[in-house]
Amino acid sequence: MLRRALQRIVKQPHCLITRNLSTSNDFLSVKEENGTREITLNHEKTRNSLSIDMMKHLVDAVNRNNDDISLRAIVLSANGKIFSAGHNLKELQESTGIDQHKLVFNKASDLMKSIVQSPVPVIAKVNGFAAAAGCQLVATCDIIICSETSKFSTPGANFGVFCSTPGIAIGRSMPKSRAMFMLLTGEPITAQEAYESGLVTKVVAEENLDSEVNNIIEKIKLKSRSVIAIGKEFYYKQIDMSLLDAYRLGEDIMVQTINSNDGQEGIRSFVEKRKATWFHK
Repeated sequence: MLRRALQRIVKQPHCLITRNLSTSNDFLSVKEENGTREITLNHEKTRNSLSIDMMKHLVDAVNRNNDDISLRAIVLSANGKIFSAGHNLKELQESTGIDQHKLVFNKASDLMKSIVQSPVPVIAKVNGFAAAAGCQLVATCDIIICSETSKFSTPGANFGVFCSTPGIAIGRSMPKSRAMFMLLTGEPITAQEAYESGLVTKVVAEENLDSEVNNIIEKIKLKSRSVIAIGKEFYYKQIDMSLLDAYRLGEDIMVQTINSNDGQEGIRSFVEKRKATWFHK
């Protein structure tokens, strides 16, 4: 048993190394510590609006070193009372031109895809108001934890711009009637209403927000990174498949996972009644 453990350490010394760093720019700050990367929107003067520059920085921060096996989770948070007010409407004025408008929404799609395609769970930590594309950003995350005072809205119709792309994300998270209420009226919903509608995972007191997110991350870290990555990718693939196609793909994925290094290690650890030693690849 000791020899086996030593062989694993020799084969994968990089598994034991975690990156600790802290960077910031005009739009956001990034802190990575003990396998968790927290990306904080930090442009309060525009209510953390998703300008083209903000979205470029967010995509870079989400995608950075995403193959590094020491990275286990990403947290999206924000400074200020507004998590994000959505797109910067100054970039959508007629004077900026159609090409500019296309660029805004193309970059927004890139941002949402980067979250879905990240090999690690992306957790939204919301303590404030998430509106329009800001609500879309939150709804796209894998897990959403919010404070009791948080609110969510898709108010585009109030300003002559129906929240079509935010509706894609909330429409896949909430029942139709609730999503349409948000999209057609523009009225905000409370944190509790968001929870009851399935938009958010959990609502906690503001003072418990950090600890709740950390507790979730610690549970994730107990699992194999590779198994989590495979499972997350499969979930998003199967969600739009027919039931029978999803089961066919699921069968293949289960067989592949079971026959991976960590799949077999997990089974051995269960049979031998011991803690698993993951390869994470």
